[in-house]
Amino acid sequence: MAEVAQNVSQEQVVVVTDVPQAEKTTPVPPTMPVVGKELPLPVPETEEVPMKPKQVEEAVVETEDLKASGGDDEKMPQLVSFKEESTKVADLLESEKKALQEFKKLVQEALNKHEFSALTTTPAPAKEEKKKDVVVASEEEKKPAQEEETPAVIEEKENVEPQVVAEKEEKKEVVSEVLDDQEKVAPVPAVASDTTAVSTVDDDGAKTVEAIEETIVAVSSSVASQEETSAQATKEPEGETKAASALDEGAKEVKSETVVEVTPEEVSIWGITLLADDRSDVILLKFLRARDFKVKDAFTMLKNTIRWRKELGIDELLEQDLGCDDLGKVVFMHGLDKEGHPVCYNVYGEFQNKELYKNSFSDEEKRQRFLRWRIQFLERSIRKLDFSPGGVSTIVQVNDLKNSPGPAKRELRQATRQALQLLQDNYPEFVAKQIFINVPWWYLTVNRMISPFLTQRTRSKFVFAGPSKSAETLTRYITAEQIPVKYGGLGKDGEFCTADAVTEITVKASAKHTVEFPVTETCLLTWEMRVVGWDVSYGAEFVPSAEDSYTVIIQKARKVAITEEPVVTNSFKVGEPGKVVLTIDNTSSKKKKKLLYRLKTKPCSD
Repeated sequence: MAEVAQNVSQEQVVVVTDVPQAEKTTPVPPTMPVVGKELPLPVPETEEVPMKPKQVEEAVVETEDLKASGGDDEKMPQLVSFKEESTKVADLLESEKKALQEFKKLVQEALNKHEFSALTTTPAPAKEEKKKDVVVASEEEKKPAQEEETPAVIEEKENVEPQVVAEKEEKKEVVSEVLDDQEKVAPVPAVASDTTAVSTVDDDGAKTVEAIEETIVAVSSSVASQEETSAQATKEPEGETKAASALDEGAKEVKSETVVEVTPEEVSIWGITLLADDRSDVILLKFLRARDFKVKDAFTMLKNTIRWRKELGIDELLEQDLGCDDLGKVVFMHGLDKEGHPVCYNVYGEFQNKELYKNSFSDEEKRQRFLRWRIQFLERSIRKLDFSPGGVSTIVQVNDLKNSPGPAKRELRQATRQALQLLQDNYPEFVAKQIFINVPWWYLTVNRMISPFLTQRTRSKFVFAGPSKSAETLTRYITAEQIPVKYGGLGKDGEFCTADAVTEITVKASAKHTVEFPVTETCLLTWEMRVVGWDVSYGAEFVPSAEDSYTVIIQKARKVAITEEPVVTNSFKVGEPGKVVLTIDNTSSKKKKKLLYRLKTKPCSD
């Protein structure tokens, strides 16, 4: 009798008061601390450089390493959970608003100068070209001035020759005449002609000629030096004046070109035109946050991203058929999380298929095709996001590492590293959370290799769960109706859809739990349920309200093992008022279980 009383005291009863609209009970908050970037590849958290004691207290919640045995009960190292920031400008700090305005100004200047369209080339600066043109012009102006001297020199030579002939006839008077004439004649050419003339004089006048020659050379050289100095002094101011005027004209040309209005170029990224509306602010905020609101760094990242997108041909890639239909079971979108983020699943166990692995990673060409397909998939998913301020502009990544090929696969490791770098450099702040489930013992090894390529902000978005905690971890962030059946939810095609809410209840260890669906009119009642991890007994019956009616067994109590069907669906046609009672018997287990169920009614005639 005492034993019966004990069993009764442990039985839990849940009564659903409104069958057509089953109320959704709030699940018990999990006690496991979690954390929450961006990348669809197996990149778990790793051991980092030791932080200062204070930083460790703030950042690390639980740091027990995963044992090599890979047991289900081992705990994952976790960080403080990441909280996604607002995308509304009004919610920003003053310093963040200022940074956004400075960023927008830089972007506008770049659009005005068409810098984004010229990213693939390296044009010389315009100012340097202008200066070079001016210098060349000034040099060309100097050349004609020098060339104009040639006719004058020739004329002066012709004037000197008759004078030398006269000197030959009158030997004594020649010296004075030559001295007088040399003051009026251009010197340098005269020296050469005089020397030639004097060399023809006869022997009688040798001494006189020599004296004349010496005198001519001395006088002409002194006169020449004076005239050269004055000529150079005259040319230099003229050259400087012309160069200065040319520079002024060049400056005026540059100024006039600056004044001319140039239509700013139009640049779009992820379907959003930069600076066209407030959706552009959401895009720019992603770059700013990825660079800790350092405006110049964010601007450099934006330019690099636009350059990379042009080089890869993203717009053309969106429309291409890469022939990777078999990868649809590796990466796929399914449902939303509790905050409305689309959820992307990455199933690495599929690469155990040797043919699929070979077609994806066996050589560099195939690895590049895989990366292009992955980028194409991400681009198409991003185009469906809402970039309005306050809208959902990020996604949740779920990475299933069950049966993953592991770090021994060099080709997969190379592709992973390439993808990590590309996605982190060119897709800033697009992942709200990275959830890793079914994490094996070797994840620390992979993490050590990949973690140096990730920013601290990226790592802060990671969540890890071993095999026994995977379903529980997913339901913390995603409702059961949105989670695929294979991952512990009720999301599947059939009688129910994602719009049909699921109720979650915790079944205590060593206890029996019942759920009642009251029915007051004739209808067809349909429900589906599952116990995560099962290993419990399940039964269902209809209990009429009338005392003289009999209880109807809908489902005879039976033990449901872990390996059996994950979801049970039943229907019962109700012909009189009463209630449907579901019984979950967990008395043989020392572990608590999670019960998921939902139901709907359809009117029916007798």
